[in-house]
Amino acid sequence: MSESTQPSFSELLPPEIIQMIGRLEFLARSAKEGTINGRHTSPHKGFSVEFAEHRQYVSGDDLRNLDWRVYGKSDRYYIKQYIEETNMRVTILVDASGSMNYRGEEATGLGGKDNLSKFEYARYLASALSYLLIRQQDAVGLVTFADGINTYLRPTAKPSQVRAILEELAGTEPGDDTRCAETFHEIAERIPSRGLVIVISDLFDDAEALKEALHHFRFKNHELVVFHLMAEEELSFPFEKFDDFKCLEVEGRRLNIDPSTIRASYLDRVSSHLKSIELACGQMEADYVPINTKTPVPEALFTYFSQRKT
Repeated sequence: MSESTQPSFSELLPPEIIQMIGRLEFLARSAKEGTINGRHTSPHKGFSVEFAEHRQYVSGDDLRNLDWRVYGKSDRYYIKQYIEETNMRVTILVDASGSMNYRGEEATGLGGKDNLSKFEYARYLASALSYLLIRQQDAVGLVTFADGINTYLRPTAKPSQVRAILEELAGTEPGDDTRCAETFHEIAERIPSRGLVIVISDLFDDAEALKEALHHFRFKNHELVVFHLMAEEELSFPFEKFDDFKCLEVEGRRLNIDPSTIRASYLDRVSSHLKSIELACGQMEADYVPINTKTPVPEALFTYFSQRKT
């Protein structure tokens, strides 16, 4: 597959991804709102398996749920309420800004393609997670963004949603500036009900602004998972030769520099940025998942799920 060729939607779920997903399950940590019975605890009371509490009978309640033992003791009608199991509403956010086009020489390959760019890696992650979640009857939506929202697919649990998401990802090419924080605020206001938000991005934005934006999702009672994608070269800065460094977000912007003169400063700033985001995620009880694109995609997913605690 050439670099300029867009993949078909089916190519985003290669056999090694499908085989690995068959062994995984994604369970919500906190109560989620949903529309169908599923495997996640709902914040609402329903009529299901696990008893929650009593409440006084009101006109229109189903008489089959009256607790006759309580009536016999108190001469009052009470309804049994139960904790309802429900599906998650999941929104996957995929960064499609220009910086995601970076393709490190040490990056892994997949699906017949060598040296995945950060965006290609993100595309496989989003495809795998969408397939997994819809397979377990959760509702999944997709947002692609750069300097604003590019695509917004509302969450649904229909099997056809997998194809809709994959087709959208396959047809998306990264470009434009990064405005993660501003866009996250907009997305947080648009998602109607609490659920799970999965961010897949290199998070190239101001750390303080990012922390505030991520807190916005938690303020809206969403569970948050952050897949922070970086290429090995961005993390280790191994460059030696005096050369041009091209900006992937601003056309024509280049820096002609000696890497050795800025390496220490660059690595300090990268380390500080990563630690700041990780600390913020820890404070808001969000999953922070740093991923180096030299790690095979199936391995990265399996490692995350094996370490995730419900």
